Amino acid sequence: MTRQELKDFLDAKVVQYNTPEFLETDPICIPHRFDKKEDIEISGFLTATIAWGNRKSIIKNARQITELIDLAPHDFVMGHTENDLKSLDSFVHRTFNGTDLAFFVTALRHLYSNHNGLEGVFTRYAEKNSLQSAITAFKGHFFELKHPLRTTKHISDPARGSAAKRINMFLRWMVRKDPQEVDFGLWKGISPAALSCPLDVHSGNVARKLGLLKRKQNDARAVLELDLNLRKLDPEDPVKYDFALFGLGVFEKF
Repeated sequence: MTRQELKDFLDAKVVQYNTPEFLETDPICIPHRFDKKEDIEISGFLTATIAWGNRKSIIKNARQITELIDLAPHDFVMGHTENDLKSLDSFVHRTFNGTDLAFFVTALRHLYSNHNGLEGVFTRYAEKNSLQSAITAFKGHFFELKHPLRTTKHISDPARGSAAKRINMFLRWMVRKDPQEVDFGLWKGISPAALSCPLDVHSGNVARKLGLLKRKQNDARAVLELDLNLRKLDPEDPVKYDFALFGLGVFEKF
């Protein structure tokens, strides 16, 4: 395919998959349960954190998190006591457990109290064409408090070679303004042009078949390569193609 043919093909797939129906089977349905900005941010961040494995299991367990934090994410984060944290002990999603969740709640209060919240940190460190260094800075602030060593693995770092799929997905949710109202577009201080595609096995395999990605590993260098090629197709909203790549991979077994 020529570049124009590829763009036309992928644009059509974006229209096909970037729809409200997508919400029903995607983890983004969890933050869509809330209206308050901070509740959307916090529930979205916690959901994205456990977004690996079976999608039904992700949604089920993310829903459990929101119930454990009293269906009021921001109020729970800002007002929790030590006894409240103990109520999280029973949670488990694969290798993310109650110990990790309790620290995440504590770290989120630290961010909202001292760094203007999730949006404040990412906006402060965002670069014009990339948020990857902002992810690294975010991880530094997130673990400023004393923390269990085991918990650090649950925040990826592009500076250490990670594709940071889950955080890039969360950033898409928060930054990208979506006319179909799938993504929220809550963070006005960051341009969608700076977003990176959440790279996983599905999107990576499809990108390689379409000639958008040559690197074999799904790592930070592959994210940069895919970024460059997607921005040639749409420099203003490159991450919209996440819908096309994911849809082709998961639903069409492309």
